[in-house]
Amino acid sequence: MQNNPRLGVMLMILTTFVFAVQDGISRHLAGQYNVMMIVMIRYWFFAAFVIAVAARKEGSIRAAAATNQPALQIFRGVLLSLEICVMVAAFVLLGLVESHAIFACYPLLIAALSGPVLGEQVGWRRWAAIGVGFIGVLVILQPGYTVFAPEAAVPLLSALMFALYGLLTRYAARQDSAATSFFWTGTSGAVVMSIAGIWYWEPMTSDGWMWMSILCLTGAGGHWLLIKTYEVAEASAVQPFAYLQLVFASAIGLFIMGETLRPNVAIGAAVVVAAGLFTLWRERRS
Repeated sequence: MQNNPRLGVMLMILTTFVFAVQDGISRHLAGQYNVMMIVMIRYWFFAAFVIAVAARKEGSIRAAAATNQPALQIFRGVLLSLEICVMVAAFVLLGLVESHAIFACYPLLIAALSGPVLGEQVGWRRWAAIGVGFIGVLVILQPGYTVFAPEAAVPLLSALMFALYGLLTRYAARQDSAATSFFWTGTSGAVVMSIAGIWYWEPMTSDGWMWMSILCLTGAGGHWLLIKTYEVAEASAVQPFAYLQLVFASAIGLFIMGETLRPNVAIGAAVVVAAGLFTLWRERRS
């Protein structure tokens, strides 16, 4: 593995931009077609990409699939596919800006759950940052006004699901390689989405297929860039820059989708990101 933090940061910034574009396209398509169908087609392409990458890294598909914890790996893959469905639904209900502002709390959820799930020690400083971060979430949700609205709970549920997925990925890494986890993420997700999504199939226009193709390419391209990022730099050095996806997605929402940025969302998102960056810094020091 190389150790080139500058290149790693540049790749992470490009990765977050590609994923933000993917979110914008998902938002566009989900406004016209069923979310389940969109995620299903996306997973077909993703699974093919995952199988090719994992087999190349491990030498064969059989080697890539070899694991002593198949139930855990399958559950991880299914969880991520369902999380994507929930997040795309949030884009439709709330838009990119507010969905990503709330979703940005997932590193805080990872820190909070790392104790009970992984048995990791969480010090008082990180607990304080977690508390501050969730105050930021409450600022975004405006207690007494929209906090009980179902729409506000959707991206929060997505963040919780993604945090659990991240913790289970850490747990799986104790026995399996990254290539094996990557293989099961794509294949199990594709299977469950095919079983569920095929019932929601509807015809797409040529314009819809064009955007669907771009969505598949950005999905595979984003994951390829993410793999390259972690190959050239340590995760702790580049992870703080993952928050730029919030910035890029919000820009797409504001300038292309015509969304608005309410003051409470901007303030709350800034608090959440600051708290998340602090927890990442404390984790790195620990």
